[in-house]
Amino acid sequence: MSGTPSLVDWGLASRTARRLVRPGPEVSAADAAQAVEELLELSDEAESHVRALTRLSPLTSTIPAVRVVDRGAWIDINVAGMDSLITPLAQRLVENQEHPSNALTVAIGSRVTGAQAGAVLAFVGSRVLGQYEIFGSGGELLLVAPNIVEVERKLGVNPRDFRLWVCLHEATHRLQFTAVPWLEGYLSDQISAFVDATDTSAEAVREQLGELVRNIAYAVRGSGSGADDAAGEGLLALIKSPEQRAILDRMTALMSLIEGHAEYVMDEVGPDVVPSVASIRKRFNQRRKGRGRVDRILRRLLGLEAKMLQYAQGRHFVSGVVGEVGIDGFNAVWADPQSLPSMEELLDPAAWVARVHGPRPALTS
Repeated sequence: MSGTPSLVDWGLASRTARRLVRPGPEVSAADAAQAVEELLELSDEAESHVRALTRLSPLTSTIPAVRVVDRGAWIDINVAGMDSLITPLAQRLVENQEHPSNALTVAIGSRVTGAQAGAVLAFVGSRVLGQYEIFGSGGELLLVAPNIVEVERKLGVNPRDFRLWVCLHEATHRLQFTAVPWLEGYLSDQISAFVDATDTSAEAVREQLGELVRNIAYAVRGSGSGADDAAGEGLLALIKSPEQRAILDRMTALMSLIEGHAEYVMDEVGPDVVPSVASIRKRFNQRRKGRGRVDRILRRLLGLEAKMLQYAQGRHFVSGVVGEVGIDGFNAVWADPQSLPSMEELLDPAAWVARVHGPRPALTS
């Protein structure tokens, strides 16, 4: 949107993230090349396993490509994706202002938020293993090689098994969006509806961002036992209207379903596909819990702890539905937006089964 004042200086965000992101593990050129080659091969293998388990098939003629990237490339791709999502929100906020900010105020504010966004991207960019990117790239499956290598070393697991396990998760996401054509449009529509329901001023957003950063600093230094709770909602504290909350609930339920489905698949393929899958899952879950205090606080404040909850709730839902009506019965969830689970149904799979499939026959002794 040419001429639109920006809430975020994305160029500064990218430069800040690249400067702050931790260096990857030490890997020889030969080992790095081998890791890239193996990840590409395993992503193809994972696709066939995911299709067999889920009984889903792509309905598009072109399957989005796989890219094995380093941390810097992941940052650049996500800057582009975030820009495509947040720019419409910035436009909406600017239009809602009764007294638009002057150019200097806008420039200063965008640089502050750009630096903040860069710090977030640097933190996440050194940890994310893979991602199916649908915004800003036309669809890409990303595998972050240095992070995968670093984690497999720290966990002490079989490298090939772990790499295939990660590929299974990301291949599931790619299949979700290629086998369910309406999914991407539905998600975009929810984001657009959320933006349309926003009537908060740009100044309020910047103030909230500043408060969030201060609370992060207090929490990390341990200045007050409630500091991390105060920042827990972050920008969500700006969401006031029932309409916005309803949209957010629908988006959260969808993302929990998508993540939980991928978690289910990567474990359910079993030891015939990933021989050490049980050991990998156990050690990976321990890793999620075993981070230091500062790391846990930052993950919570950046919303990453909420993502872990999405994994757990979504996995519970998928397992519960498959247990009642099998994988074909579960796949009714992809029929149309009305078949998606609500937030309440995520915690009560039987309620979703009853709504979509009708009451189950009672067991007789």
